[in-house]
Amino acid sequence: MNTTSQARVHADVPIGDELPGGRTVLLMEHGIEGSLSAVRQQLSNQGYELLSSPPAGLPVPSELGGVDIVFVALEGVEAAVLYRWIERLANRWPRIAVVPVVGYDDQEQAARLLELGCVDYLLSPFSGHQLIQLMRRLDHVEHADEFFVSRSHAGRRLLAMAQRVAMARAPILITGETGTGKEMMARYIHRFSAMDGSPFVAVNCAAIPEAMLESILFGHERGAFTGAVTAQPGKFEQANGGTLLLDEIGELSLPLQAKLLRVLQEQRVERLGAQRDLALDVRVIAATNRDLWQEVEQGRFRADLLFRLDVLSLHVAPLRERTEDVIALAERFIEKYAPGEPAAELLTPSARAALLAHDWPGNVRELENTLQRALVLRNGLFIQPRDLRLPMSANPCAEAKEQDVLPSMPGEQGKAALRASGKWAEYQHVIETIRQCGGHKSKAAERLGMTPRALRYRLNAMREQGVQVPV
Repeated sequence: MNTTSQARVHADVPIGDELPGGRTVLLMEHGIEGSLSAVRQQLSNQGYELLSSPPAGLPVPSELGGVDIVFVALEGVEAAVLYRWIERLANRWPRIAVVPVVGYDDQEQAARLLELGCVDYLLSPFSGHQLIQLMRRLDHVEHADEFFVSRSHAGRRLLAMAQRVAMARAPILITGETGTGKEMMARYIHRFSAMDGSPFVAVNCAAIPEAMLESILFGHERGAFTGAVTAQPGKFEQANGGTLLLDEIGELSLPLQAKLLRVLQEQRVERLGAQRDLALDVRVIAATNRDLWQEVEQGRFRADLLFRLDVLSLHVAPLRERTEDVIALAERFIEKYAPGEPAAELLTPSARAALLAHDWPGNVRELENTLQRALVLRNGLFIQPRDLRLPMSANPCAEAKEQDVLPSMPGEQGKAALRASGKWAEYQHVIETIRQCGGHKSKAAERLGMTPRALRYRLNAMREQGVQVPV
């Protein structure tokens, strides 16, 4: 990586710009001392806790529990060695944002590093404003769960890229299988764009009859057609000043595609039956589960419209390619449909294994429906594999594993299963704390840092798993 020019960086933060401080950053340099000096200067002035790696060698750190971001500037390291090291670092610490600092002539290498697990990259030399934008993107990725739950490298890279495209006003094309979360990605882009606070309007082009779609998109005047007793603004007008999502855009007919192309080119819309058109200021995001270039080859989609839409593109990977997200999503849906219950504890180890073994052809939508059904149909407190109603071929050992955590196995076998799941030590700590408090549950709850209600719930969970709990 060429980082020698970094000493000439304009390191002053522009007036009015502040970095989202309060996080711990590790600076890893190799080859040229001080290659991260500008990063160090700006971040230290903004309240970041800065750590430095050993000056030589490429060991993968064995302890990074408190680190949030790692900046890497490795000069003179062979590419193959660098790639292996980055991959090992990203796999060892998946929740840490790894950011390489590369020269403008190394952008091809930066793309390869993103594939191996880096979340974003910083081109050197850089301005203070560019560093601010990077740190804000990383902060938004870390707090993106409201819109798009992601624990996988691919998902976090996608969120970082979405941060980049959100700042532009150009059209965006989001591709991905049905149920992957394309609309949530569009909402995420809108939330972190300059249009946040303006309207976000979503239209599912596949769910509206073709005879009505033109009127719904572009609006109509009174008397424009039979039944048009009042004038109605279209979705473009409703989204004016904000974002319009055209979901399943591959379902549009060719005549409608031609009219949509004209609206995008002119940034003006004319209602059906109107005598004049209206100026628009709309950012269009299109989404599809089809290969639109293949549709163009087969004559079902206009190439000129696709060129207009595919200025910036994002691909949302299917859930089977980001299995790291499955459990996090499952816990999110438990929180959604069973508020107040400890989501992390409701799924037994065997249920988690069943979720991870399934390939989820319906993606996130199928996972959400599965968890909602399991919460209704479960027998007892916990969600077992049988409650998920997944095909047995997805997890042929599920029934056998399920017995490991049932309360009918309170002996050594049950203890072994609890130890394997990491719960045994936790449960013993709860029991010992209650004994130290003389059996007073409220005092024990305070010492354990939880509410009395949460402690009662925890004790019930322990009883269901065959653990003897003090009365």
